[in-house]
Amino acid sequence: MNTQSDSVERLSGFLRGIDITVTVVAVLFWLGVLYWAQTQVIGDVRYATAFVGGIMTVYALNETRLAIEDGDWASGIVLIPASLVLMTASAFFALNFEDVYLLRQGYALEHEYMLARLVILSLMYLTWREFGNVFLLLVGGVFLYALYGNHVPGVLGHAGMGQQTLLQVTVTDLYGFYGNLTQITATWIAPFLLYAGLLFAYGAFDLILRIAIVAARYIESGVAQTAVLASAVIGSINGSYTANAAMTGSFTIPTMKESGMEGHRAAGIEAVASTAGQVLPPVMGASAFVMASYLGVPYLDIVVAGLIPAAILVVSITIAVHYTAISDASKQEMEFSEFFDETLSNKQKVFEAIRFGVPFALLIYLLGIAQYTVMTSALYTVVAMTIMGILVPAVQRTVDSADVGAAGELWTQLKNTIHGFRRGAIILAPIAIILVVISGVVNVFSTTGVPAKIALLLINVSGGVLLFAVLLGMGVAILMGVGMPTVAAYVIVAILIVPTFVADFNIPEITAHYTMFYAAILAGITPPVATAAVIAAGIAEANFWRTCGAAIKIAAPLFVLPIAFVYNPEMITMSVGLNTVIVGTLVLLGAITIIYGLNYPFRLEVGRKIALRALLTVLGVLVMVYPSNIVKFAGIVLFVSIFVAEKVLMRGLELPFGRGTSQ
Repeated sequence: MNTQSDSVERLSGFLRGIDITVTVVAVLFWLGVLYWAQTQVIGDVRYATAFVGGIMTVYALNETRLAIEDGDWASGIVLIPASLVLMTASAFFALNFEDVYLLRQGYALEHEYMLARLVILSLMYLTWREFGNVFLLLVGGVFLYALYGNHVPGVLGHAGMGQQTLLQVTVTDLYGFYGNLTQITATWIAPFLLYAGLLFAYGAFDLILRIAIVAARYIESGVAQTAVLASAVIGSINGSYTANAAMTGSFTIPTMKESGMEGHRAAGIEAVASTAGQVLPPVMGASAFVMASYLGVPYLDIVVAGLIPAAILVVSITIAVHYTAISDASKQEMEFSEFFDETLSNKQKVFEAIRFGVPFALLIYLLGIAQYTVMTSALYTVVAMTIMGILVPAVQRTVDSADVGAAGELWTQLKNTIHGFRRGAIILAPIAIILVVISGVVNVFSTTGVPAKIALLLINVSGGVLLFAVLLGMGVAILMGVGMPTVAAYVIVAILIVPTFVADFNIPEITAHYTMFYAAILAGITPPVATAAVIAAGIAEANFWRTCGAAIKIAAPLFVLPIAFVYNPEMITMSVGLNTVIVGTLVLLGAITIIYGLNYPFRLEVGRKIALRALLTVLGVLVMVYPSNIVKFAGIVLFVSIFVAEKVLMRGLELPFGRGTSQ
């Protein structure tokens, strides 16, 4: 018995040791990132090689700890060697950078090829562990296609690639796994995710929840809207609708169910909110940074271009969630005491506003007014958030109590800061893994000439008809988006599809990118895979297909927006003007027409209700897509007529968003 107790104690001590090691490595990793962001002592490519080794080490150590806690010693035994391989490769390429990158482009030494094979195996294992079989098969399929493309018939065939060439393309030439996407991750995305980690650690998202609970007292669909707000904001930062559905759904879905909402509807709302959060500025699931790099424009221009589409999506989903909530006749109220022990005083609210507002205001100033680079703006924002996060609570404690409690508060916030560094690294790690692997895949695609082949195939299949080409492109985006973070799915379709839209259909480049970006997130709620819906349905213990149905009804305009962008390119512009606002407003009214038709609880017989829903849906699609403003106005007039008639005939002129009862 004592032996078993000693064994448990030793295991517990071992796990604590790994836990501390994860924290130490994460802090050291971020200090290296911040030091490079300030000094840029080495070039981007060399820095990217070191970055990969560092973040993969954090990931492997943390996952080893989790695996051993679950009794999965086999995974732990594999994770550590995988980490050591990537650390060794990073150190080797960083220390021998001039020889590998400058002097030996196109060939490598035998031990370098062997190291490259181990790097590929390690990355594929980590990819499989984090993203499952589907993505592993995709990556493996790309590598097999590269090696044996000479056996592929038709337009997609190519001459084939030798094993050594594949190793050069992916690893030893430092253009593959350490290429452009990895460099963007290391220089732009990473500091923003450190900022996100600090926000988590300092309680910013608790503050958002507090605000949402208070707002719920004044909004009829308060609980559901709170879920949308929390999931969308966090989803914009973490870059994965699947991970976000699991993280925020764990508390939003039970809350919605407790308010009286049916499980499949609660799960549908969470799936939509997690998915839609990926396109919300300013972070946009890390995709904004990649898009800015591809287009060669300032990051702020990408954010500006996304404001109107994001506003359309947010408003239409908010209305849909409202109708869904009142259809369940749930009480839609949140008890503050269920989430927090005490309310904030007015003085505390001021301090919290200063604590989180100053760094965010600095970020907006540096990006929007001073026009600093993304990396420098993120660096100064992280520094400001750390300073304010540590000092403001101490000052607040001094003001409140005028005692020596400030020193204790400083120590508490310093520990929170360390936790934020760790949290930021853990948030970053899966995104870094997927982007490192996708960076290699993109280089393989480019080497084999796949983008040009896809372009030719797309034109042939669509017959040169723009609508068919867009629908085919959306289909490819949905397939590519299965199980992937948003940014990874977007990158693939940006490489494969966007050039065709621009060159052969004369779609503006920014419009083509946003079309595929929005299409790339649809996999989260599109059956039969619908990964965000799968997670949400599991949490809600609801039927998967009913969850998908609820999600599609709520997010219906999202499926139309990519087509609307193409036929209304004025919506996507880096310099918003009056025409952009007008077109955006008309498209928004079309989206509301769809939402009203699909989600409003009409008091009609079943047959008439189905006919009216179909009519309004078709009308909304027409208004959203058709390029003529006159047609849009006519469609909106018809919608308003139906809207008013329903109020007069069925509800006695109730307010437009008053409580209804479904039949």
